Amino acid sequence: MSKAPATRQSIIDAVLRIIGEDGVAGVTNRRIAKEAKVSLGSVTYHFTTQHEMLRESLLYFVAEETRRFTELADQCETDGMDIDRASATFGQVAGCTQTDSRYIAPFELYVQAGRDERLRTAAAQCFAAYDQLAARILTGLGVPDAERLAGTAVALVFGLQLRSLATGAPAEELVDALLLLARGAQHA
Repeated sequence: MSKAPATRQSIIDAVLRIIGEDGVAGVTNRRIAKEAKVSLGSVTYHFTTQHEMLRESLLYFVAEETRRFTELADQCETDGMDIDRASATFGQVAGCTQTDSRYIAPFELYVQAGRDERLRTAAAQCFAAYDQLAARILTGLGVPDAERLAGTAVALVFGLQLRSLATGAPAEELVDALLLLARGAQHA
């Protein structure tokens, strides 16, 4: 990897850490440079505006989440799905409810996308990947109309993840709630 892409990635990683620690308001070029261990000039060379930096950070997060959730969705199709497998998959998703700053940053970026329509396309891409995974799990469980219910399942995941982050409640509550939803939808 050449130095420029590595520097750019270090900046993006630093932006995500800072957002997770102190929100979007904590993102300053000086702090990014210090956190990424790069020169201040490198920050402004790679990103001419804060919007560009936020958008690229969100896009990076989206690409990583999309890759991760697409892999999980593909496993759901190839490995088959039963309630135990669904529980394990939900557990992998719920595992992202730690209070580590990198798990908080996406929520901050999604809120920022609500304020800045230029970030909404990137946020929509990430939610499409979440919806795809949810639809595959629900379909594998035999839930009728899984595509239509996927967005609701994703909204439940996000709401419970946010609750877990805010209260420190364990991720098991999220898994239990999702399994309850899936079981109920199977019999609807």
